[in-house]
Amino acid sequence: MMRETLAAEDAEDLAIVSARLQDAVARVKDLVWLPKSHRFAALFNRFKWETASPRRGKGAALRVRCGLHFDGVKSVRASNLRREDPNAVVSLLAIKFTARAAEDPGGFVDLIFSGGGTIRLDVEYIDAETSDLSGEWAARGRPAHSLDES
Repeated sequence: MMRETLAAEDAEDLAIVSARLQDAVARVKDLVWLPKSHRFAALFNRFKWETASPRRGKGAALRVRCGLHFDGVKSVRASNLRREDPNAVVSLLAIKFTARAAEDPGGFVDLIFSGGGTIRLDVEYIDAETSDLSGEWAARGRPAHSLDES
């Protein structure tokens, strides 16, 4: 198995990580804030868009286990996630960065989930990495979105 890793150090890099993780699913208990380490870590089952054909129904529909972490995290706030159910499944739509100020490397990283859930990371700077951790397996289906969902 070839381990594929992507790192992000700025908003442009983070947009690439976001595209890679679009439609990744995780259980709530696999989204973890490690305050002593200033790290947020997550385990996802990532849909491999890079192997799927742009035409619906064509190409391999595969998933792979994928880790994501952010370092330099000062605090984490979650909203509209079912934290009382650690086995609840969430689907990641996008990761977005909002700078605190023009010359400040810090700001807020929002992990945006379907159904309106978000996790907001207050970061000193962007320092993220995602790595595929397993072999591929057949996905149960291909994710689809309505045009008004963001």
